[in-house]
Amino acid sequence: MTATDPKADLRVYLQDARDVLLWKLDGLAEYDLRRPLTRTGTNLLGLVKHLTGAEALYFGDTFGRPFPEPAPVWITGAAEPNTDLWARADETTEEVVGRYRRACAHADETIEALPLDAVGQVPFGARSKQTLHRVLVHMVSETHRHAGHADLVRELVDGATGQRPDGANTAPGDATWWAAHHARVERAARDAAGLS
Repeated sequence: MTATDPKADLRVYLQDARDVLLWKLDGLAEYDLRRPLTRTGTNLLGLVKHLTGAEALYFGDTFGRPFPEPAPVWITGAAEPNTDLWARADETTEEVVGRYRRACAHADETIEALPLDAVGQVPFGARSKQTLHRVLVHMVSETHRHAGHADLVRELVDGATGQRPDGANTAPGDATWWAAHHARVERAARDAAGLS
C-alpha cells in the first residue's frame, strides 16, 4: 500500500491548475490578454483576476487570515456585476498577475498553517462553515475549471493548446492534420443532425 498525504495531494493539484492558468498568458500581446472571446466577455486576464479574489477570500477571510492587501471591490460587494472577470485599461497585466501570485502565496501559508479539519466561515452562502479540506477541494475544482476556460480562450487567440508549453497532452499533428480532423468532426456532426 502506498502512503498518501491528502493535503499534499490537494496542493499539487491546485498548484498545477495555477501554473496552467498563468502559462496561458505567456507570450501574448496586451490586447490578446484582455479581449473578450465569448459572448459573456471571457478573457485571459479576467480569469486571473477572478481567481485572485477567490484565493484571497477562501484562504484568507474564511480562516481569519485576511489577505494583507486591500480587499478587491468584487469581494466587498461594492462592485458592478462581473467586475472581477475583466481588467480595466488602468490595471496593468503585471499588477493583476502579481496580485494573483501574492494571493496564492498567502493561500499557501494558510494551507500550511492549518490542519485539513480546521473550520472557517465563508462570508456568504448557505453552507458558510467549511473545513480547509472542503475549501481546498473547491479551489482545486474552481481553478481547474477556469484553467479549462483559459485553454479554450488561448486556442481562439493563437491556436496554442495543451496543459504545458510543449503541448504533450494533446494529439500530435500539424496544421494540415488539425484541419482534416476539424473537417471530420464537422462532417460527423452534420451527418448525425441530418444536415448533409
